[in-house]
Amino acid sequence: MLTIATLTASPDWTLDVVFTDGSRRTFDMKPLLPLEAFSELRDPALFRQVRNQGYFIEWPNGADLSADTLELEGT
Repeated sequence: MLTIATLTASPDWTLDVVFTDGSRRTFDMKPLLPLEAFSELRDPALFRQVRNQGYFIEWPNGADLSADTLELEGT
């Protein structure tokens, strides 16, 4: 299973993700921000608090995304 090596939140609501196999993706969070589960992440301070949990990423408010989602839907 693919895991996340490094994760960086950018000011434009994108996530720069490097996976343990060396692949990289940029995941645009902007389309998800209107959804209830992610709406609090419109606050830049909260968005930057994203944490790498290996198989997924998570914010303090409980919002999360899987490594698979980041890899499959990232560019």
